Amino acid sequence: MNIEFVDLKRQYLSIKKEIDEAIFDSLQNTAFIGGTALKQFEDAFAQYAECTYCIPVANGTDALEIAMTALGIGAGDEVIVPANSFVASAEAVSNCGATVVFCDVDPRSYNIDVALIEPLINQKTKAIMPVHLYGRIAPMQAIQQLAKQHQLLLIEDASQAHGARYGGKMSGHYGDAATYSFYPGKNLGAYGDAGAIVTNNEALYNQAKRIANHGRIAKYNHEIIGRNSRMDALQATILNIKLNYLDDWVERRQHIARLYSELLQDNPHIQLPKDEPEDQSAYHLYVIQVAESKRNALKDHLKNKGIATGIHYPIALHQLKAYEHLQHQADDFPIAQNASKCVLSLPIYAELRDDEIEFVVESIKAFFT
Repeated sequence: MNIEFVDLKRQYLSIKKEIDEAIFDSLQNTAFIGGTALKQFEDAFAQYAECTYCIPVANGTDALEIAMTALGIGAGDEVIVPANSFVASAEAVSNCGATVVFCDVDPRSYNIDVALIEPLINQKTKAIMPVHLYGRIAPMQAIQQLAKQHQLLLIEDASQAHGARYGGKMSGHYGDAATYSFYPGKNLGAYGDAGAIVTNNEALYNQAKRIANHGRIAKYNHEIIGRNSRMDALQATILNIKLNYLDDWVERRQHIARLYSELLQDNPHIQLPKDEPEDQSAYHLYVIQVAESKRNALKDHLKNKGIATGIHYPIALHQLKAYEHLQHQADDFPIAQNASKCVLSLPIYAELRDDEIEFVVESIKAFFT
């Protein structure tokens, strides 16, 4: 049995007729930039995210950079970012001219550890950027309280949290803005790069929209220096169809996660993800933790069984060469460092069958016997 880590072809085949017809219509209408499909997605995703405004952009990294630029974050500012994330979270801060300040993560959720944020705040701190990692929203009520107490901006990196909730609310309700990536492997994925910013702040919406479109609102009226970060209309067309299925796909991911946890719960060699009462994880990833001495061997064992897995992430952000100028030691952020050596992501996507999940679990159990 061969099991992909993410099988995008299965997903495409499940909605092939709708996708093919929509793309054909776009080609027939030569609608490639702007237009009805983009406006439809802007409105639909704002409604889905339960926010007033949505700014579709070219990718998730641009979404972070544009949101921060629109909020006035730049040179001389510091932004607190979890040390366990994809590089884009930190990279976006650096590309805005601000300084990244890493914070260690919680060993249960892998999200930013709220208890460690406040000691990092100083006069240069401009914002906190929690990352809703693996599909689970960070503890935003406590983070929001900290941000208000210290008069800091709050930007939610929700690139892995499409369809997730915390305390009954979607990401974007707690911060000044939330940003999304629609990279193909995401819960809501385009057929190429795409991203979005959601917010309830009208001024931020208008400024971010200008920045993303060459500093203009009307054609040739360039009010500020901006950039070119427009979502292609073809990607918007695809996302409009997929958005109709997102809740069902998330529900299926949650089922898969429950089944994994049920079947693996008695294995003493594995630390499973643990939901908190206020969580409604979208399970973009299902991440287990095994001993450092076993992780790579288990990955190889599963590969030999035809099972693809992932490591998210094999190098903690503070250990990347790109950030060696910050002069961090490996043990400055011990939880993030440990995660980089012990985590393993199992296959999870809405089209994954129960018998395939059972095969993955049987293969894991066989490794430890």
